[in-house]
Amino acid sequence: MAIFQLQCSIFMMLLVKFRSGLKEEIGIFFPMLVLRVLENVNQPSFLQKMTVLNFLDKISQDSQIIVDIFVNYDCDVDAPNIYERIVNGLLKTALGPPPGSTTTLSSVQDITFRHESVKCLASIIGSMGAWMDQKLRTKDSYLSKSSESSTSTENHSTLNGEDASAPDYDLHSEMNSEMSDAATLEQRRAYKIELQKGISIFNRKPSKGIEFLMNAKKVGGSPEEVATFLKNTTGLNETVIGDYLGERDVFCLRVMHAYVDSFNFKEMDFGEAIRFFLRGFRLPGEAQKIDRIMEKFAERYCKCNPDSFTSADTAYVLAYSVIMLNTDAHNSMVKDKMSKADFIRNNRGIDDGKDLPEEFLGTLYDQIVKNEIKMSADSSVPQGKQANSLNKLLGLDGILNLVTGKQTEEKALGANGLLIRQIQEQFKAKSGKSGSIYHVVTDAAILRFMVEVCWGPMLAAFSVTLDQSDDRLATSQCLQGFQCAVHVTAVMSMQTQRDAFVTSVAKFTYLHCAADMKLKNVDAVKAIISIAIEDGNNLQDAWEHILTCLSRIEHLQLLGEGAPPDASYLTPSNGETDEKALKSIGHPSLKKKGTLQNPAVMAVVRGGSYDSTTVGVNSLGLVTPGQIINFISNLNLLDQIGNFELNHVFANSQRLNSEAIVAFVKALCKVSISELQSPTDPRVFSLTKIVEIAHYNMNRIRLVWSRIWNVLSDFFVSVGLSENLSVAIFVMDSLRQLAMKFLEREELANYNFQNEFLRPFVIVMQKSSSTEIRELIVRCISQMVLSRVSNVKSGWKSVFMVFTVAASDERKNVVLLAFETMEKIVREYFPYITETERTTFTDCVRCLTTFTNSRFNSDVSLNAIAFLRFCALKLADGGLICNVKSRVDDLSIPIVDEIALDVENHSNQDDHASFWIPLLTGLSELTSDPRSAIQKSALEVLFNILNDHGHLFSHSFWITVFNTVIFPIFSGVSDKKDVKDQPTLASLHPESTWDSETFAVAFQCVVDLFVSFFNVIRSQLQSIVSILVGFVRSPIKGPASTGVAALLRLAGELSSRISEDEWREIFLALKEAAASLLPGFMKVLRTMDDIEMPESPHRYVDMDVSSDHGFTNEDLPDENLQTAAYVVSRVKSHIAVQLLIVQVASGLYKANWQFLSAANVRILVDIFTSIASHAHQLNSEKSLLRKLQKGCSIAGISDPPMVHFENESYENYLDFLQDLLKDNPSMSEALNIEEQLAGVCEKIFLIYLNCTGSEAVQRNNTAIHWNLPLGSAKKEELAARTSLLLSALRVLNDLERDSFRSHARQFFPLLVDLVRCEHNSGEVQGILSNIFQSCIGPIIM
Repeated sequence: MAIFQLQCSIFMMLLVKFRSGLKEEIGIFFPMLVLRVLENVNQPSFLQKMTVLNFLDKISQDSQIIVDIFVNYDCDVDAPNIYERIVNGLLKTALGPPPGSTTTLSSVQDITFRHESVKCLASIIGSMGAWMDQKLRTKDSYLSKSSESSTSTENHSTLNGEDASAPDYDLHSEMNSEMSDAATLEQRRAYKIELQKGISIFNRKPSKGIEFLMNAKKVGGSPEEVATFLKNTTGLNETVIGDYLGERDVFCLRVMHAYVDSFNFKEMDFGEAIRFFLRGFRLPGEAQKIDRIMEKFAERYCKCNPDSFTSADTAYVLAYSVIMLNTDAHNSMVKDKMSKADFIRNNRGIDDGKDLPEEFLGTLYDQIVKNEIKMSADSSVPQGKQANSLNKLLGLDGILNLVTGKQTEEKALGANGLLIRQIQEQFKAKSGKSGSIYHVVTDAAILRFMVEVCWGPMLAAFSVTLDQSDDRLATSQCLQGFQCAVHVTAVMSMQTQRDAFVTSVAKFTYLHCAADMKLKNVDAVKAIISIAIEDGNNLQDAWEHILTCLSRIEHLQLLGEGAPPDASYLTPSNGETDEKALKSIGHPSLKKKGTLQNPAVMAVVRGGSYDSTTVGVNSLGLVTPGQIINFISNLNLLDQIGNFELNHVFANSQRLNSEAIVAFVKALCKVSISELQSPTDPRVFSLTKIVEIAHYNMNRIRLVWSRIWNVLSDFFVSVGLSENLSVAIFVMDSLRQLAMKFLEREELANYNFQNEFLRPFVIVMQKSSSTEIRELIVRCISQMVLSRVSNVKSGWKSVFMVFTVAASDERKNVVLLAFETMEKIVREYFPYITETERTTFTDCVRCLTTFTNSRFNSDVSLNAIAFLRFCALKLADGGLICNVKSRVDDLSIPIVDEIALDVENHSNQDDHASFWIPLLTGLSELTSDPRSAIQKSALEVLFNILNDHGHLFSHSFWITVFNTVIFPIFSGVSDKKDVKDQPTLASLHPESTWDSETFAVAFQCVVDLFVSFFNVIRSQLQSIVSILVGFVRSPIKGPASTGVAALLRLAGELSSRISEDEWREIFLALKEAAASLLPGFMKVLRTMDDIEMPESPHRYVDMDVSSDHGFTNEDLPDENLQTAAYVVSRVKSHIAVQLLIVQVASGLYKANWQFLSAANVRILVDIFTSIASHAHQLNSEKSLLRKLQKGCSIAGISDPPMVHFENESYENYLDFLQDLLKDNPSMSEALNIEEQLAGVCEKIFLIYLNCTGSEAVQRNNTAIHWNLPLGSAKKEELAARTSLLLSALRVLNDLERDSFRSHARQFFPLLVDLVRCEHNSGEVQGILSNIFQSCIGPIIM
C-alpha cells in the first residue's frame, strides 16, 4: 500500500511539473495507476481507492491541469479520454455498486467513497469556473499572455507542499508545446467524437460503420484507404476486422487484398510473417473466410520472397498447417497434442510434390509450440490499438493485479520483469509514431466542450446524492457543485445544460411540497437565491424556474403569517358571505397557532408536482396531523430566508445587463400569468413585482427600455383580456400606475415612447368583451391625459385610438364619458395635440368622425361635427402647418399662374393633403348617415369648410378633394352607368337615404362651390356634369328634377366663362346619357316578345275597340304578370328620363344660345333627333303596345305614356328648331335648319295621318274599313296628338313665302289628307284653311 501511495505521489509530481514533456507517458500511466482503481466499483481496495480519490481531489483543485488533460487527451485522436473517464468514474463511485451486485465494501466505506467522489466532481466544476473567470478577465492575446497565466500555480504549494512556481508549460517550452485556440480544438474534438461513433458502429455492423465513416469523410472511398484505416485505427474490434476482411463482397475482397498488400514480408521468416500478419486482427471462424485470407497472405509472402517456395500453393498449405498447429498446441480442450513428426508428416509433398526441408519444418514447429501466435490485444501491443477495455488498452494485467491488491506484495515484486517488459513494449510501439504535441489553451470557450462531457454525470451525481443523503457536508458540496455548474454553463451560453442544473436545484427546494421539506431543501432555496444574484446576467430562460421558487416562498410566508390569500381580493364581492369567508381565510399566525382547517393551508400541505401551476392539486387527499406538524416546522425553517433576500433579487435587477433584464422581465411575466390564471388560487405577487421592476428600470436607456416594454406590453394585453374580470381590472390598474409614472418623464420631439407605453390600453380596448374593462380604460386614459396633458406627446395617438374605440361602444355611458374627455381636449388642450407630432391631428379627426356615428345621442354626433369644423379652422389658421406663401385670393387668376404657384409650394400642399383629406373625407362619409339631421349638418359643414378655406388649396389638391371627398358623395349615380337596370329606390346609395330637401342642399352646395372656385377647378367640369347628368338619368323623380335644376343653374352661372370645348363636353354628356340608356332598355322591352297575352273572346279588326275589353289577373300567369308589370315600370321611368334630357337640352339652349357654336348646336340637334326618333319607334311597335295595354289592364295599372312621349319629343324639337331659326339665322342657314324643320313637320303630319287611318286609304286600295267611325281609344289618341299637329301647322304657316314655296310640293298631299280627315278640334280646320288661302292659294293662282 505504501508503494502505491508513493507511486501516486511521484506521478502527481510528474503531472504537475513535467506534463508537457511527458504527454505520451502520462497517457499510459494515468489509466494504469488511477483510472483502473477509480472504475473498480464493486470490489476495490479501500485504501487504494481513497488514495486515488485524494489524488483526484488535489489535481481537481488545479484548474489548468484539468483543462490540459482534456485538451491533450480527450481532444487527441490517438490518446485515451482521460477527462471523460475521470468524470464517469467519479459518477460510478458516487452512485455506488449497482443493486444486486456483490461488493466487498462496508456501508461506511461506500458512503465515504460517494461523498469523496461528489467532492471531487464539485471541485472539478469549481476549478473550471475559476479558470473561466480568470481567462475572461484578462482577455489578452493568447501568445502574449500565455507566459503570465498563473491559474495552476496558485495551487502548486497545496498540491506538493512546495512553493508555487511557474506553470509546467513555462518550464518546458520545447518544440513539442504550442498554443492552441478553442476553434482548432473543437475541430479535433469533433473529429474524434465522430470517429469514435464510426468505430462503435463498425464494431457492431462493419459495413454500416465503413459507410458512415466514408460519408463523414473520416475514411476515403478507395479500398487502400479503408485497409489503412483498419490497420492503424485505435478501438476497432479485431474479431470484427477479421470477419470484414473475410467477406466475399467485391469491395470487402478488394479491401482485404489492399490490407494484405500493405505488409512487407521481405526477408522475414515464414513463422514470424504469419505472427506479424495476425497481430492486427483475429481470424474468422468460418473456413471459407480463413481460406480467402490465407490464400492472399500466401500470394503476398511469395511476392515479397520469390525464392522461398516453388509456388504460392506451398505457402498457402503451410500457412493453414501453422494455424492448425497453433490451435492444437495452445488450446486446453485438445488432449492429444500434435507431435513434431506428425507436423512434418502432414506437410509432405506440399512443395509442388516435393517435401520441404525437415529442419525448416521442425524449427517452425518449435517456434509455434513455444510462443503462441496472438493478436496484439492478447499480448503487449501499442496503446493505439485498444478499444474500451483498459486491460486490452495497456496489456498490463499482471501489474494491475499487483497494484489493485489481487497479488501479494512479494509476488508483485517478482513480477517486476513482466511489468518492465510490458511497459517497454508499449513505448516501443509509441516510438514508431511522430512525437505528440502538447497543447496549451487560454481560450475560455474550450470549457463548452468540457461541459458537454461532464454535465450529464455531474447532474446525476449531484442529484442522486442530494436526494438520498441528509449529510449536511455532502449536500452542501452538491449544492456548491450545482452553483458552479450553473455559473459555467450560463456564462458559456449553454442553454440546455444551464436549464437542467437550475431546474434540478429548483426541484430540490421542495417548495411545491412544503410538508416534506428538510434543512437541505432550505439550503437549496438559498442556493437558488445565490444563483439569481451572482449569475443573473446569464440565466436567460432559467429565470422562470428561479422566479417560480421566489413566488412559492412568498406564498408560504404569507400562509405562515396568517394573511388571507390573494384570491379573496380577486373575486367579486357578495356582501356578508364574503366577509365571513375572509374571516375564515385569515388566521392570526399559523406558525404560532397551529390551527389548520383553512382550505388554502390544506392545499399547500397536500403538495403537488413541481411543474403544476398551483400546489395542492391532489385536493381530495387526506392531510395527516404529522404532515401539518412538519409543515409548521418547515415554515419556521423558511424564516431563515427573509423578505430582504427575496426583495434583493428584484432590487438587483437594476444591475442586470440589457439582455438579462429583458429575459428577467419575460420570465417574471410568465410566472405572473401562471399565478393569475390559477383556477383555484390566483395570486398577484409577481404582478406587483412587475410594477416594481418597471419602476426600478425606468431610467435605463431608451433602447433597452423599449425592449422591456415590448415584453410588458404583451403581458398586460394578455392578462388584461383575462376571463377573470377581477384579475383584468387589477392588471389594468397596475398598468395605469406604471403609465402615470412614465408620463412624468419628458419626451423629446419625434420620439414614440409615450405612444408605445399607452398601446396596451388600445389593444385591450379593442379586443376586450368586458364593458367594465372598457369603461375602466376610458377612465384611466382620461385621468392620465388630463393630469399629464403636457407630457402625453406621442401618446396622443394611443389616446385617440382608445376614444375612437369607445365612440363605437355599445354602452352609452362609455361613449359619453369618452366624448366628455374629447370635448375637453379639443376645447382646452388642442395646442398640445400636435406639439411634437402633427399626424396626431389626423387621429383626432378620425376620433371625432367616429363620434359623429354615435347612435346613442344625436347631440354627440352634432357636437362632433362642430368640433371637426373647429379643427378645420385651426388647420386653416396655420396652427399645424405653415400657410401657403401666396394664397389664391383672386378668383380671376389664370390657370397657368395657379399651376406655377402649385409647383412652388408643392411641399406645403402635401402637408395640407395629409391633414385636410381625413377631415374632409370623414365629413363626406357622414353625408350617407341614415339620420337626416346628421346628413344635412355634415353637408353644410363640409361645403362651408371648402368654401371658407378653399383659397388655400392648390389645383392638384383640389383634384384630390374632388376625387376623394366630393365625388364619393354622389357616387351612387355617377359611378353606376347601369343604374337604368336598377330602377328601384334602394339601388341608389347614398342618395336613397336622402330626402328631397337633402338632394337640393347637396346640389346647391356643389354648384356653388364649383362656381366659386371655377378658375382653379374648371378641369373638373366634365366630372361635375357627369354627376348632374347621372341624376337626370335617375328613375326617381326627386333626384332627377333636382339634377335638372342644378345643371341648368350651373350652366347659367358659368355661361359666359365656359369655353366652346367645355360646352361640347356638357352636350356630349347629355347625348351619351340619352344613348346609353337605349340598349339596356330595349333588352328589357324585348322580354315582352316571349309573353303570350290572352285573346279577347270577340276578334275586332280595330284594335281600339278590342282594347276596351277587360281582363282579369287569372287570364295571365303570375310570372308573366310580374314581368309585364316590371316592363311597364321600366317604360315609364325610361320615358321620364328621356323627356328630362330633352328638357335640359332645351333649357340650356334657351339660356345660353348666344354662347354656342355651330358644332355644339349640331350636338343639340342630334339629341333632339335621336330622342324624337326613339319615341316614334316605340309608338310604331303596335304588337308590343297592344301587349303592354293588355298587361296594364290585367295588372290594374295605368298605361305607359307612349303618345305623350312622342308628342313632347317632337314638340320640343319643333320649338328648338324654330327658336334657332329666329335667334341665329346665319347659323341656321349653315346648319340647314329650315330643311330639318320641314322634315320634322312632315314627320308629324304622317304620324297624325297614320293615327286617323287616312294614310292607309291612300296607300292600300284594298282597305275596307276606312269609312268606319274611330274607336274611343283612337279618338283619345287623336285628341292627344292634336296639339302637336297644331304646332307643326303653325310652324308651316309662319314660314317665309319663298321658303313655303320651296316645300309646297312636299306638303300639299299631306295637307289635302289632313283636310279629308276627322279632327277632334275645329282649330285644325281653321289653320288648314288659312294655309290654303294665304300660302297655297298664291302659289296656285
